[in-house]
Amino acid sequence: MTQTLEDSPLYPLVNCRSMAYFGASNNLTAMGSLILSAQLATGFAGPIYPVHPTEDAVQGLKAYRSVADLPEVPDLALFVLPPRLVAETLAACGEKGIRRAVIVSGGFQEVGPEGAERQREIVAVAARYGIRFIGPNCIGVVNTHHRLNTALFPYDEKPGFIGLASQSGSFVAQMFNHLTRHAINFSTAFSVGNEANVDIVDCMEYLAADPRTKVIGLYIEGIRRGEAFVKAARAISPRKPIVAYYVGGSETGSRAGFSHTGAMAGPDAVYDGIFRQCGIIRARSVTELFDFCWVLGALPLPAGRRMVIQTHSGGPGAAAADHCGREGLDLPLLSPETVERLKPFLPHTASFGNPVDMTFARNQGDYFAAIPDVLLREPGADMLLLYILVPSLMIECSLEMMGLLPGDIARETDTLIETQTAALAALVGTHGKPVIGYTYRGIEEKFCRRLMEKGLPVFAGPERAARALTALVQYRKIRNRQDGSAMDEVGTGTT
Repeated sequence: MTQTLEDSPLYPLVNCRSMAYFGASNNLTAMGSLILSAQLATGFAGPIYPVHPTEDAVQGLKAYRSVADLPEVPDLALFVLPPRLVAETLAACGEKGIRRAVIVSGGFQEVGPEGAERQREIVAVAARYGIRFIGPNCIGVVNTHHRLNTALFPYDEKPGFIGLASQSGSFVAQMFNHLTRHAINFSTAFSVGNEANVDIVDCMEYLAADPRTKVIGLYIEGIRRGEAFVKAARAISPRKPIVAYYVGGSETGSRAGFSHTGAMAGPDAVYDGIFRQCGIIRARSVTELFDFCWVLGALPLPAGRRMVIQTHSGGPGAAAADHCGREGLDLPLLSPETVERLKPFLPHTASFGNPVDMTFARNQGDYFAAIPDVLLREPGADMLLLYILVPSLMIECSLEMMGLLPGDIARETDTLIETQTAALAALVGTHGKPVIGYTYRGIEEKFCRRLMEKGLPVFAGPERAARALTALVQYRKIRNRQDGSAMDEVGTGTT
């Protein structure tokens, strides 16, 4: 197990200071060129050296005829070459002194016996020169804190806290947009491909030692080193949550995984047992994978499974209560003391049960400050689930009716949104309890976006919110189990 980040053999690769590119050209539709373009757009600070047999410059960068011609020994070599050229080029890199590589090229173990022989050849070359490489048949690595990006698409969001190890290549790049829409991002993401040299266990150990990674996500098509995986996960999960999405459990998923990366999958029940024993939270979809990683990385853990739902409409509250109940979460009645504290803020038509349905708030600002503050003080509540009707729309309408000009309406709306979202987000730190929002409107609307940018998750509908809350409770159970205490089993959909 890696003790510090710098001890990891992946550290020089993930934090490389210079790169050589093989396969990039001025044909901007070629895959190698697209990857170089994405890296340039992402803003890597170090020198990049394209190696090309005929071009003098590639995408504005000075090109070199061979590895031997490079002016220095780069930290990392990236290959997007025909498979027949990879072994000899990797050997040339070894002669130059390059010790880390990403082999994007496909056409190896995943295509059959001839490809498997090619893969054995590059493994032998790497062993001869002491090279550690990711791939083949992968995208490589993204380190948002270092502006390193060997994926197909650039990213433009601030650095994040989700570490990912994926056995699918483009899965990493295709998640950029999904994460951006939720105001979150990777810390470091690995696409390991065929795992000929570096595998998912190596990546888990790196991410466990990375202080910028708060939660580890895994996309798994099949585990090759089972004993090492279990040992690593058991050591990591009590200290840092691990969420896994396994896609090889069905016959069709198993066939797809083998043709994709050559991974050998096993039955769902086997992986259920492995994850349970290791303290890994299982996600049943890509959406769940990142929903769970989001809340586990952004929010404090609840003390238990008791929660309060706050809403100003009965239907959304009832739907949320139903989904939370199905997940095994408790909705206790409020204490008399909490009811008394709520009365100054609620109309006589409000329901003081759980959900707390206020029908409307006497002061709209109380909905995001005073009222949730009272509910989070409730000793019988461990979490708060809040329905968000996006008040910016109502604010704009009210200001327009008051005769304000469009520019003044925009400024006043922004001020109110900032005040209300800041007040709600601050309550998480004040009370040390998780708060999650949900809405039936778009999460891209300004109020929701501002909440997410402040670190408070907002989900499209109560189903995802309830599942995410269950993941928090489940991880608390995992931590408690490590500490020798216990918590009742919660949830039926997550193992």
